[in-house]
Amino acid sequence: MKRFLLFLPLVVALGIGAFALWGLWADRNPKEVPSALISKPAPEFDLPPIPGVDVPGLKRADLTAGGPPVLVNVFASWCVPCKAEHAVLSRLVKEKGVVLYGINYKNKAEDARNWLADLGNPYSRIGFDLSGRVAIEWGLTGVPETFIVRGDGTVVYRYVGPIVGADAQKKVMSALREAGWKEAGK
Repeated sequence: MKRFLLFLPLVVALGIGAFALWGLWADRNPKEVPSALISKPAPEFDLPPIPGVDVPGLKRADLTAGGPPVLVNVFASWCVPCKAEHAVLSRLVKEKGVVLYGINYKNKAEDARNWLADLGNPYSRIGFDLSGRVAIEWGLTGVPETFIVRGDGTVVYRYVGPIVGADAQKKVMSALREAGWKEAGK
């Protein structure tokens, strides 16, 4: 019994080490973690606009107005991948007629204003989520993340990471079409 107790710390350490190695080498992609919101109503929220930015804030009622599906993009000025996807989102709005709403995540108002002034503002509405509470209710795992919400307020798709590259854009556009979106003028 004494020998067993002597080796117990070694057995525990080996077990923890094996679990850690499995976690490092397991073939898992965090982008593929399913969202609990898919096929469910968007969470209840009411965010003010970013002070000094000339677009209205964002609330759940904006997502349930019965219009076309919309993209809800969670972004921040301090997020490098957000900057990379910004041109793509701007192009989708300008060239395809996609309706884009934003949730500005844990960002100072001045930084968000400057970022939008520098890069342009493709968002029709932006909710100012300084505390990050609303993004957590959306199940945010990091920024950027983009959700597709049907006109009845149902979340139908989530894309984790920046929407850059042909594959990412194809996935998002396909999900938008499946949600009932039709390209402007078609």
